[in-house]
Amino acid sequence: MSITLSIIYLIATVTFVIGLKLLGHPETAKKGNLISASGMILAIIGTLFLHGFEDVPTINYILIAIALLVGTILGWIIAMKVAMTKMPELVSLFNGFGGGSALLIGLIEFSNNVGAESTEKASSAIASTILSAIVIGSITFTGSLVAWAKLNGSMKDVRLPKYNLINNILFLALVAFSAYIVVLNTDSLLLIYVLLIASLIYGYLFVAPIGGADMPVVISLLNSLTGIAAAITGVLYGNMVMIVGGILVGSAGLILTFVMCNAMNRSLTNVIFGAFGGGSDVAAASGGKVGGTIKKTTASDSAVMMNYANKVVIVPGYGLAVAQAQHVIHELEEILTKKGVDVSYAIHPVAGRMPGHMNVLLAESNVDYGKLIEMDDINPQFSNTDVVLVVGANDVVNPAAHNDPSSPIYGMPILDVENAKHIIVNKRSMNAGYAGIENELFYNQKTSMLFGDAKEALTKLVAELKNM
Repeated sequence: MSITLSIIYLIATVTFVIGLKLLGHPETAKKGNLISASGMILAIIGTLFLHGFEDVPTINYILIAIALLVGTILGWIIAMKVAMTKMPELVSLFNGFGGGSALLIGLIEFSNNVGAESTEKASSAIASTILSAIVIGSITFTGSLVAWAKLNGSMKDVRLPKYNLINNILFLALVAFSAYIVVLNTDSLLLIYVLLIASLIYGYLFVAPIGGADMPVVISLLNSLTGIAAAITGVLYGNMVMIVGGILVGSAGLILTFVMCNAMNRSLTNVIFGAFGGGSDVAAASGGKVGGTIKKTTASDSAVMMNYANKVVIVPGYGLAVAQAQHVIHELEEILTKKGVDVSYAIHPVAGRMPGHMNVLLAESNVDYGKLIEMDDINPQFSNTDVVLVVGANDVVNPAAHNDPSSPIYGMPILDVENAKHIIVNKRSMNAGYAGIENELFYNQKTSMLFGDAKEALTKLVAELKNM
């Protein structure tokens, strides 16, 4: 490797680290993404023209250029056209492509590097690396596609009898079979394809039983696995950029996975094996039906309540994203602010369908980042809040997490909106959230239910406030 290429790889690595740091805050996330992307482009160009590939036909460079151009155009079009409600599906889909790339690299390099002619020591190390890329890449590929299908609503939870036992046995079989191939030191493609198919099946079975409420955690975990797969392929090629980039993605994804688990007061093993948020089974375990009286309200009454408030906190949820009402709610915030009302947004770590979903959604409508307050910081403020407006959120504001030991969300940190003086909840209906249980908050004496589509209801609310 030339000194120039080494310097380029070093610069690219630094851009990854800086970009990841900037991605930690909404205000700098766009800049961080551009910096990281620039580093990756630099690394690709350096690899193609300075690596010193021997006897590479010109047609190969042409094909690579065409692939890069097509991929860039398609990625740009998809990212620009995707609706904010579909962003979690897009992340899962792109993540699956990363896993697919790793497994394809493993398949190609197996035939080139593994076989009886290699020395035992070298072949064992190389074979272990290649097989790890195939297995992890395959699991990530099908697992991400299943997560995409679930988020897209085209696939329901699938639970085979004793599915945990089946999954564990299959996983141990994958490890044992991979070790057998390494020890055998064979270049048999038949064995590799058997391993590939078994890994793809395991990826499906791994995610299929997991309930929809756990999808944010699953997405983070699969993202971490994709990073690990990229790092493994980097080891295979001795490419420091791939290694560092993969490690950064893998470690960041793993950290985020545990942050999500802590936000739900559950362990990672419970998420994987517990299948939380799976519908009727979970609802049956919720400790009985919640009873009480529902108090309905209108846009006019809600506007009066908010117009004379000193402090209003808005709690966004997935229903806000579905209705694409982020621009209307920003208009509502601006009107209240002009009237002298202190307005802020309460952000739960697992609100929406992926980590940071609500932050990105509100950023799209140019909401001031300073008004987005995380759960731990906003909870002490609810007791001094005059009105809380909950838009499309459900499980993350359910007091059962504090009050009902038999509830599946018991112990989960939530937004303590029940402590506010008045609560307005906007929902289409009384349907349960992803956890499959009823919300005690809806029956609270301080709660008024504003039924209807979020965009329509908020538009009426804005119109009423303008007339006051």
